[in-house]
Amino acid sequence: MQKLRLVILFLFSFSLHTKAQIGIGAEKPENAKMLFDGSREMLDEKWTYWDGPRLAAELPIKWQIVNDPIDGGTVMSSNDPGGAGGKYGAADIVTKDEFKDFRLHVEFLVEEEGGNSGVYLQNRYEIQILDGDYGLHGMAAIINEHLPSQEAYNGTGKWNAYDINFKAARFSEGILTDKARVTIYFNGKKIHEDKEIQQVWGGPNSGIDGGNNGGKGITDRPGGIKLQAEGHSVLFRNIWIVEDDKKNKGTDF
Repeated sequence: MQKLRLVILFLFSFSLHTKAQIGIGAEKPENAKMLFDGSREMLDEKWTYWDGPRLAAELPIKWQIVNDPIDGGTVMSSNDPGGAGGKYGAADIVTKDEFKDFRLHVEFLVEEEGGNSGVYLQNRYEIQILDGDYGLHGMAAIINEHLPSQEAYNGTGKWNAYDINFKAARFSEGILTDKARVTIYFNGKKIHEDKEIQQVWGGPNSGIDGGNNGGKGITDRPGGIKLQAEGHSVLFRNIWIVEDDKKNKGTDF
């Protein structure tokens, strides 16, 4: 009987462990690619400034590596001087690698009230980071399109995590047939389930295709993961990605 209890306890613990791949501190799976591990070396190796029409910064990247105020170690800060005054697109950073379908994990901490940044999927679709706002342009919104189903933000000065499962738009002979879709967990809570994304918002300074037919002219090309600099101190750590061709699958997980 004692052995049976131990087996049941082990299986329960194993089940919890296998499901603990979302939320703060989620470990990178073996098949994932680490995009940022807290080091200056990886920041320079994996990222660059997005060369958009408003770019005002020059390499090397001016995002600073700073101490993690909560857990020790080092993280990066989005407070690039090129983005002062809220000039999105002036000092945003994007991965050198580009992606189609993927599962993404990003952890962030907003240091001050009103702190603003964003996570861009394929350098097109923004998942907003904005302290104090829960509208369509606010925290955890698929910007201008979908509100989160619940408020899961931990507040300023605390770590938060987005877990994002993304399927790129589909094309046939160059014609758009299916729009991009995404499922998102925020601090372990599902806030968007297999939502369709209509367009790129914010114009040409926002990202790929932003200036193409008012953001509706999505093209069939991959894009990087972009983080936004808007003159605020938003910290980032533990960013990893799993590439996954979803073919006829949805994004729910």
